[in-house]
Amino acid sequence: MSLLQAILLGIVQGLTEFLPVSSSGHIEITKVLFGLDPSKDQSLIFTVVLHFATALSTVLVFRKQIASILKGLVFDTEHQNRAFALKIIISMIPAALVGVLFNDFIEQMFNENLLLVGGCLLFTAFLLYASEKLNVANNKPVGFMHALIIGVSQAVAILPGISRSGSTIATALMLGVDKSKAAEFSFLMVIPLIFGKMAKDLLDQTLVFSDDFSVLLGGFLAAFAVGYVACNWMLNIIRAQRLIYFSIYCFLVGLICLFVSF
Repeated sequence: MSLLQAILLGIVQGLTEFLPVSSSGHIEITKVLFGLDPSKDQSLIFTVVLHFATALSTVLVFRKQIASILKGLVFDTEHQNRAFALKIIISMIPAALVGVLFNDFIEQMFNENLLLVGGCLLFTAFLLYASEKLNVANNKPVGFMHALIIGVSQAVAILPGISRSGSTIATALMLGVDKSKAAEFSFLMVIPLIFGKMAKDLLDQTLVFSDDFSVLLGGFLAAFAVGYVACNWMLNIIRAQRLIYFSIYCFLVGLICLFVSF
């Protein structure tokens, strides 16, 4: 993989991780378009680096909220931040179970399967469309049951082509959760999972640093910078309730993927 290709994939990851269009699906599409075929070890380490970059950009955007939660876990007498942390943990359970029980099966799906990506993008388009057309009053905080249901959506979004941010935010909106709180919860709930996945891979010694360091650094910086901008942009999009445009985009790209695969 060249430095230019790494930067391109970093840009795609940073942009699509936060916009509701599926980062995994677009990474697979980009690999097909540019003929990228890294080995399993190379693909794994590069994927971990990109996700680490977007996780750090999320931490930077929500640094005040994260600091407040961590501080509240020790000093909060009203237990509000402890309750929020517990909701984050609850939301992680479905995806963690799927990742542990079906890890090998999941890895097989990430093999430039445009048919699967296309179908999943159509599903993402439907979720985004439904979240705007149901006309639900979005005025609720994230409850414990909300956290579990949103967590199930996050687990389903492991499939390439189903947007993690799109599915979790759309689910929260359909449950009547406040728009800003839905976006904030969606972005915060994935951070522990990313760091947990990285720790697991390191403990399993599955990461092989065979790529040139400049390639990894280029991908990391591109994903981090673009991810920071995209995260802030997505927060404004949610407040303005403009998910319908991404629904149309996912629908069209999904159809193209299906057409190409056939």
